[in-house]
Amino acid sequence: MTTPGVDSYIRQKFAEHAGLSEEQLFADDVTLAAVISRSPKMTNSIDLMEAFAKTANALRKDYGVRVRLPALPLDTPTSTVLKTFLEEFERQKEATG
Repeated sequence: MTTPGVDSYIRQKFAEHAGLSEEQLFADDVTLAAVISRSPKMTNSIDLMEAFAKTANALRKDYGVRVRLPALPLDTPTSTVLKTFLEEFERQKEATG
């Protein structure tokens, strides 16, 4: 069972760090490559990894759960990234709680 509000929290934080709206990030299964090309804050995959890290750090700070994402190819849709974030959040929450 997903912790209430975590889905929207992750969406909001990732959008904030990407410099895009949630609609721009999560509509029409946008790929990570498209996120990099559309984002005013990103120029390459390192910037993308930093946005993921900042989102994970925010989760740790606000929810007390440490999330680490696996490496994801640039053709991965953002919906898959969100699903992966949520699954890892729940796995780590159960392991620590």
